[in-house]
Amino acid sequence: MARSFAPPPFPESFGHPPIKPAGETPAGVEASFHVQGKGLESQGYFTQMSKDLPVDVPPEAPKEDGRPKWDNKFQYILSCIGFAVGLGNVWRFPYLCQIHGGGVGSWMVSVLVSLYYNTVLTWVMWYFVNSFQDPLPWSVCPLNENRTGLNEECYESTAVNYFWYRKTLNITPDIAESGTLQWWLVLCLAACWAIVYLCTIRGIETTGKAIYVTAIFPYLVLTIFLIHGLTLPGATEGLAYLFTPDLNVLKNPRVWLDAATQIFFSLSLAFGGLIAFSSYNPPKNDCEKDAVTVAIVNSLTSLYASIPVFSVLGFKATTGYWDCLDRNIISIINEFDLPEQSIMRQNYTDWITFLNSSYPEKIAGLKLKSCDLQEFLDQSVSGSGLAFIVFTQAIILMPGSQAWAILFFIMLFSLGLSSMFGNIEGVFTPLLELQIISKSIPKELLSGIICLVSFLIALCFTLSSGSYWIDIFDRYAGSLPLLVIAFFEVIGVVYVYKIKRFSEDVKWMTGRKLNLYWQITWRFISPLLLVIVFVAFVTLQIQKPPTYTAWNPKHEDFPVKEEKAYPPWVQAICVLLAVLPCIFVPLVALFQLIKRTWRSKDPSFLPPEVFSCQEVNRNFSHPKK
Repeated sequence: MARSFAPPPFPESFGHPPIKPAGETPAGVEASFHVQGKGLESQGYFTQMSKDLPVDVPPEAPKEDGRPKWDNKFQYILSCIGFAVGLGNVWRFPYLCQIHGGGVGSWMVSVLVSLYYNTVLTWVMWYFVNSFQDPLPWSVCPLNENRTGLNEECYESTAVNYFWYRKTLNITPDIAESGTLQWWLVLCLAACWAIVYLCTIRGIETTGKAIYVTAIFPYLVLTIFLIHGLTLPGATEGLAYLFTPDLNVLKNPRVWLDAATQIFFSLSLAFGGLIAFSSYNPPKNDCEKDAVTVAIVNSLTSLYASIPVFSVLGFKATTGYWDCLDRNIISIINEFDLPEQSIMRQNYTDWITFLNSSYPEKIAGLKLKSCDLQEFLDQSVSGSGLAFIVFTQAIILMPGSQAWAILFFIMLFSLGLSSMFGNIEGVFTPLLELQIISKSIPKELLSGIICLVSFLIALCFTLSSGSYWIDIFDRYAGSLPLLVIAFFEVIGVVYVYKIKRFSEDVKWMTGRKLNLYWQITWRFISPLLLVIVFVAFVTLQIQKPPTYTAWNPKHEDFPVKEEKAYPPWVQAICVLLAVLPCIFVPLVALFQLIKRTWRSKDPSFLPPEVFSCQEVNRNFSHPKK
């Protein structure tokens, strides 16, 4: 499934280099557009070559272009994996298991995602800093202002919820109430962007070194959590819940839509970050092997990460179930004046059955809670809720909770940081390759400007209403545009650039022809599935107006979150975020068509070497048949 949604990159033909996290499944196939270490998109030849470039051209030796290169193949593969494997593998894939059993456009998506993605790392850093306190600050409720009792908001919800919504976000009850900048988040945001800058200061020359730590360390921590998680009570129930399918749920089309969008989210299809990484490979590179490797490792990582996650969730559910039983047992013993330990968890059901038949009125008057382990397992949350609420709540129940909290948040930070490398590279590389920015500008300065501007814009996410806006960016800027861009990528490669020519490119790079699987997938299956997912996504959005859930202590059902409809002006921003990256595809295509028409009428419009076939052939050479 992952490979079906992995068309080779083609944003270039419409708006130039793609960018961003976890791009197309074919990590290496993307490299086929970067022969000579320089992407074809950076020269704007795609459409022209489709018509003018002969397939049978004598091969020429690659020329050094002065661009940096990977130190070794492992570094490149590790960077692609680190880019593809991100926070979504840990907090989105397990959630879905729990509830279900072109060019400028891509560049825009990368910019938008980078802005809010690093804010998530800001939250992670804040929790990491607080993990050194004993006891953990989210394990106990603070006193009220009069110091006569517990804080009311915390008492009515939980200490974990209170620390997240009040002490971390200081969230407003409505998205229309912006609130003020939270200074602790501003400081953490500045620190996160400073770290990103230091790691990307010279492009892959620095990220290639940092990736050894940021990509490998999370696997080490996941393994530690796996070993510890399997020893926790309830781990078996959690894993059984994970691997037991609900066939009835599979009839719901929403399940398949979520599965499809998860592939985009996990592999970051159509972001183009892998294209940027692949452009630093030598011309002859086994791109097919690279593509399959990244796709398989990413998918296996999602599965591997879900095992310790569900072990811990099973532990949390079992602990909650036991607490529920213990409260009921205490109530029954006090009401009927029974000896202590006469009712145990093991014989609780027998006692309830007996007392219900003998003293139904007394039992009804106790208002006992319904304790069902399955209900505790069904309590699902995604994204930030899984990381900052469910998992943190489980951690405080573990012996040595501080150490586990520190390990957990270091792991999340490493996962997010390695994905940020791809985001920034996806923003950085096109600016240089498209000659939007002069190559005479030092990379250190350009990286600094990108990070500084991003930091200033991202300050809006540190407002009290910032988390609402992060949800909006995540839902609209990083979803629908990817479907549209990926569709045009695969259509551009297969039907504009032509699949035959692309097959020759891959054969020249790998020494073998594309097999039938890739041919059928790119010609028919991928475009069809993309259209189906796009239509289903839009249909579901139209059927139910967009809403959000607000944390409102004054809500009558508090601590249940209040569901609200977005104001019209917020809905307009949602539409803008979804449409803005997509609109560049037809706009740039139209621009290229007009420019090409002018070229054909007036060859002097541009310098001859720009559209000379000889110049093109020097950058892209096919072997003779």
